[in-house]
Amino acid sequence: MERSQADIQFAFENLCKEYDRHFRLPLFEIESGSDPRHGDIRIETDFAVPMRDGVRLYADLYRPDTEAALPVILVRMPYGKQEFYCYMPAIGRFWARRGYAFVVQDVRGRFVSEGVWEPHVNESNDGFDTLDWITRQPWCNGRIGMMGESYYGYTCWAAAVSAHPQLVCIAPSTTAMNIYNGWVYNDGAYCLQSMGDWSIAMNSNTYQNTYLMNHRHLPLKKMACEAGLKSPYFDQCLAHPTRDEFWERINLDQFYDRIRIPVLHLGGWYDLFLRATLADWGGITTASHDEAHRSRQWLCIGPADHEYTTEENHRVGRFNIGTEAARTRWRIQEQFFDFWLRGEDNGFDRRPRVSLFVMGPNQWRSENEWPLARTQFRRYYFHSSGGANSLYGDGRLDTAAPGDEPCDRYTYDPLNPVSISQETDLWRLAQEMRDRRPVEIRNDVLIYTSDVLKQDLEITGPVAIRLLAASSARDTDFTGTLVDVFPDGYAHLIQEGIIRASFRDADRAPRPINPGRAYAYTIDLGATSWVVKKGHRIRIEISSSNFDRFDCNPNTGERFAESGTTIEAAQTVFHDRQHPSYVILPVIAAADEK
Repeated sequence: MERSQADIQFAFENLCKEYDRHFRLPLFEIESGSDPRHGDIRIETDFAVPMRDGVRLYADLYRPDTEAALPVILVRMPYGKQEFYCYMPAIGRFWARRGYAFVVQDVRGRFVSEGVWEPHVNESNDGFDTLDWITRQPWCNGRIGMMGESYYGYTCWAAAVSAHPQLVCIAPSTTAMNIYNGWVYNDGAYCLQSMGDWSIAMNSNTYQNTYLMNHRHLPLKKMACEAGLKSPYFDQCLAHPTRDEFWERINLDQFYDRIRIPVLHLGGWYDLFLRATLADWGGITTASHDEAHRSRQWLCIGPADHEYTTEENHRVGRFNIGTEAARTRWRIQEQFFDFWLRGEDNGFDRRPRVSLFVMGPNQWRSENEWPLARTQFRRYYFHSSGGANSLYGDGRLDTAAPGDEPCDRYTYDPLNPVSISQETDLWRLAQEMRDRRPVEIRNDVLIYTSDVLKQDLEITGPVAIRLLAASSARDTDFTGTLVDVFPDGYAHLIQEGIIRASFRDADRAPRPINPGRAYAYTIDLGATSWVVKKGHRIRIEISSSNFDRFDCNPNTGERFAESGTTIEAAQTVFHDRQHPSYVILPVIAAADEK
């Protein structure tokens, strides 16, 4: 029996109440009733928005029950505008109670919207057309902002690049304009668990079951097919392991100079897209020749992972970060939109351009640049007597340059990779972070550990490892991890990175390495703001795999994703006078050290 429109509306309103109960926003004082400033909420669902090619995209509207024209906040997403995953009914009611019209739309080819979904491809044109349609509605006052996380953060950027005149500001979160090296690959290594699974899961109008797959399957390009899953986008990504014309269709970092509106860049220290978030903020602030455009970019980085789990449980690994971080993201977004869309004189335009959450003291800090001008970039050098293998080896880490020291050696077997990430949902890394000691007892992991710190050490800024290494293979990987070692031995991840040997020169095409020859590698560990406490130690792990965060390099040098076999690689890490290896830490001196 078909349900009446009244029954459908009643069911939807009950669903909204369920969202209000489950959504994280009770932290931010979402009330279940009306707001005395704006009255009751009016909700309209599944109305069609026509695109220039005749395809109709469907959207929901949440707004105060008024005939007045309002500022609008738009979200364009592929995850279902009424699905539990992204809490849009609760978020829509949140903004409607604050006097905004909130529009959330299924992007092309997803859920109820028409057309064929090609990831990222149509978002600029469709974003422009959606903005154009909203502008003509009687409930819109002509001032529109956009917000969103991850993919629907990208749709903010795509619309901004389209330069629609009524798009006043955007607040993209945990996202990246560079799809190639921000989402899918990291310095040549394929982001298998995150983007591999995502690209396969999304190849249906709802989701495919990626638990059917074996991430260890070789060759990699047949992994999805062997599990009986459709994988056209996955196949395309594997077929384009370098930044070529396939990626240039959707990489928006080539258009930094087109961003001429205020932007609130939101990210997290444990978000997989952190490096790209920081790169986008820096790229836009330097690309524009207009100081007015440069000065209207704000950066806010908290202790979050991609799913913002720290807003629910207030911890990173076993480390408690308190409750203040959870409230700030929503407060700053509300102030941002109130200033730019509603014209409230709340001083947002005068606030410092950078807000950072410093983990340890668990405090927000206001800054005016990134990296911080007062940063002291210190080198902590690797040392050993040739036996840094595992936690029980003789590897050391300090600020003294090495003298004549023997190298360290280990064997990387792609069939037995370091696999701590396989036991972790990387989108929820802060919540699921594990003690790293099971990794550190492996003989194929080199460990370099400092003495016990006599005072707190703040590390705020970009982190990188400069590694002098050789391999018996024609291509291989090197990984690096920065660790805080607690007094009881607990090994806490601060940041990690990887470099594919053939991608060692970022500005050149991939090239194989000569077996046995030493090369200099830069392993980008992203960035952090973390205080290593007095009584703790700093540790660096060096290995050649981080599976399944990244694919396992088979060491064969064959075309990417096509190797059905693997070979072991004998790896050598140098740390002597002529070939020093070290980590570069961005140290912020305490007041009594300045």
